[in-house]
Amino acid sequence: MNVIKNTKSICPECLKTLDATIYEENGKVYIKKACPQHGSYEELYWSDYEQYSRAETFRYDGDGVENPRTQKINGCPLDCGICPEHKSHTALAIIDITNRCNLTCPVCFANAAAAGYVYEPTKEQVTAMLENLRATKPVPATALQFSGGEPTIRNELPDFVRKAKELGFRHVEVNTNGVRISKSVEYAKQLKEAGVSTIYLQFDGLTSDVYKFIRGIDLLDVKLKALENLRQAGIKSVVLVVTLVKGVNDNQLGEIINFAAKNFDIVRCINVQPVSLCGRLPQKERDKMRVTIPDFMRAVEEQTKGEIKVSDFYPVPTVVPVSKAVGALQDKRYVEFTAHPHCGMATYLFVEKGKIVPITRYANVEKFSIAMKKAFGDASKGNKTRAKLRLLGAVRHVKFSFLRKYVLRVLTKGDYKSLGDLQRKAILLSSMHFMDPYNFDLERVQRCVIHYAVPDGRIIPFCTMNSIHRTAVEKKLGMPIKEWQSKHKVEITQPS
Repeated sequence: MNVIKNTKSICPECLKTLDATIYEENGKVYIKKACPQHGSYEELYWSDYEQYSRAETFRYDGDGVENPRTQKINGCPLDCGICPEHKSHTALAIIDITNRCNLTCPVCFANAAAAGYVYEPTKEQVTAMLENLRATKPVPATALQFSGGEPTIRNELPDFVRKAKELGFRHVEVNTNGVRISKSVEYAKQLKEAGVSTIYLQFDGLTSDVYKFIRGIDLLDVKLKALENLRQAGIKSVVLVVTLVKGVNDNQLGEIINFAAKNFDIVRCINVQPVSLCGRLPQKERDKMRVTIPDFMRAVEEQTKGEIKVSDFYPVPTVVPVSKAVGALQDKRYVEFTAHPHCGMATYLFVEKGKIVPITRYANVEKFSIAMKKAFGDASKGNKTRAKLRLLGAVRHVKFSFLRKYVLRVLTKGDYKSLGDLQRKAILLSSMHFMDPYNFDLERVQRCVIHYAVPDGRIIPFCTMNSIHRTAVEKKLGMPIKEWQSKHKVEITQPS
């Protein structure tokens, strides 16, 4: 056993904070911990030590926020809110506007039917959460996701989108199962007119059996109809969100990528999320279900016959030098994706004459990143002329002429439109591995860039919200199902 580092984790049973060790054995990375009351746990962390080490070289820590909402009292992860120990500002904010849903998926962690109560913030609470996110210093949140439950169940959703845009959120997306959208082009048009930037569409595969296993019902036709309705409504930015379950849909990644390429007119991203293992699960059951990011990358290489390779993927913080360099030249602070290097890996894909070509065929990511670091260093020391020359020189590491044009615009203008224009020329293929109590690593939590706003004024990192805080937050503000149904005359599993 090769010890990599010591960290903190939590007990999957009592959620007590525990000392933990991350170690390498037989080319794989594990996390182990022991609870005095519930015993020892060892869990697969990353299934490839070589890729774990490569990702680590792209680590960038942020400097947190200037106005944390909570104090350091009980220690991380109990002080989430965001507390002074947090090292990243918000890259993507999430607001759950309901925990009601029109499905009852077996894998769901945010579902009224399973929880036994309804959590549904008022219009005033939603506005206050939006304002709280925009008040973050030094970088206010600019990207927002309305989620749930199923957010389209709330008829006020278009109003919430308009309010978010009014308050300065440039990117507003809706996380949806697509059921309501599949029934109405007009509803999709309402969302577009309200200002929705992207539809974050649950999309687990291309066969009925996948949906029956993961969602408990065949939804394939619903997904295809939702995509067609979004196309007709003029929405040209859809993320296909794949909950990845070993032995269920991990053999369909290549087909999903090809499907995205065929629907390149509206699909901008495939975001693969290995399933989080919640509840009491024996070790053997966890081992059967556990999928890590290297598993995803290897499966992509195998299923695309090497068109996309493991080496084409880079961790989220790879782009930090770009934000820092452009910001320093513009005398601004841009959102910096200072996530932990083991939270996610991604690559950009270009679609050319029916073929998929990763960005790494056209750009040397490592050399480009080094050049951007040097540009930031010069700019931060006040030598902007030298920084601009380095920035222009960095473009030589980008070979493809049209790509070079768009990259240059992003670097020189640093505006949202330039970045959007580049994004519309490619498909982002990414995998984010959200933690569960078994593989929970405090070091990752402190660098989380995806944050939930909640009505009590706190802003909570994604993985602690879902592993620790969700139940307490929603119970405090929720209402028992029967009481809610009596008051609103609406069934929990049906849209209002």
